[in-house]
Amino acid sequence: MRFATLQTSAGPTCAVQLADGRFLPVSGACKAAGLSEVALLDGSLQALIEGGDAALAAVADLLSRAQSGDATLTVLAVESPVLLAPLPRPKKNVFCVGRNYAEHIAEGARAQNTKIAVTEVPVYFTKPCTAVIGPNAAIPIFPHVSAQIDYEVELAVIIGRPGRDIPRHRAYDHIWGYTILNDITARDVQRRHGGQYFKGKGLDGSCPLGPVVVTRDELTDPQNVGLRTLVNGELRQSSTTAQMIFDIPTLIASLSEGLTLEPGDILATGTPSGVGYAMEPPTFLKDGDEVICEIDGIGRLANPVRTV
Repeated sequence: MRFATLQTSAGPTCAVQLADGRFLPVSGACKAAGLSEVALLDGSLQALIEGGDAALAAVADLLSRAQSGDATLTVLAVESPVLLAPLPRPKKNVFCVGRNYAEHIAEGARAQNTKIAVTEVPVYFTKPCTAVIGPNAAIPIFPHVSAQIDYEVELAVIIGRPGRDIPRHRAYDHIWGYTILNDITARDVQRRHGGQYFKGKGLDGSCPLGPVVVTRDELTDPQNVGLRTLVNGELRQSSTTAQMIFDIPTLIASLSEGLTLEPGDILATGTPSGVGYAMEPPTFLKDGDEVICEIDGIGRLANPVRTV
């Protein structure tokens, strides 16, 4: 199933996508069907994820009824919604992985004229929840802060089952779904702060997310999907998740060592080569640009760039 968060007059609401592309608001469908599932009536994707398998099964039944033409449900379907980030305000900082594609490490070394080694263990950093924006929302440029705003397409994992010290062979059991994340980075800020990641990657609007979350069963081989970035229609990044240095089970096992992962947690898995700062000459995002991140099986995350 494919889930999104829609902006409505009553506020954000979680919806499941029908085969024809329309979105069925989960809370409204639940009420129309006379169901009393608390996780579904809440109206948020976070509550749905926390509801576990029972909540997901209830939505699957509603979806099946709607697809079969149940008028009490299909009348609720939204054809052209305003999409927000699927998790508009994550409960925790977004977990991110740096240096997880060999070619990205190599291009960074060339651009900085230095040697950057592949690490023996994953490198983690976080983005604050204030960085999260949705599809079509503007990526802000703050000229007084940075002149080197860059893009990074990433496959993001959404945790569904809580766990600590999760073994590799059980990692996929803890995944609820997947989405697209654009790890917007202020390169000059990152360098100015000693190369540490948080400040340069944590500015407001630096975490476009969406447009949908696909459930785990929708992406049958997440370790072999194509991902791309286009800027103003020009292809900049093009690779597959098969090129990750540390695969998804390794990342989950490593991150969860002594650290509890919880439903709704987001883990961005790194970016391939093709970023702007490694181009010759370096090419950064500017006002008026459009950035599109694509991942096969999920969709396209498009965002304009605007000076604030």
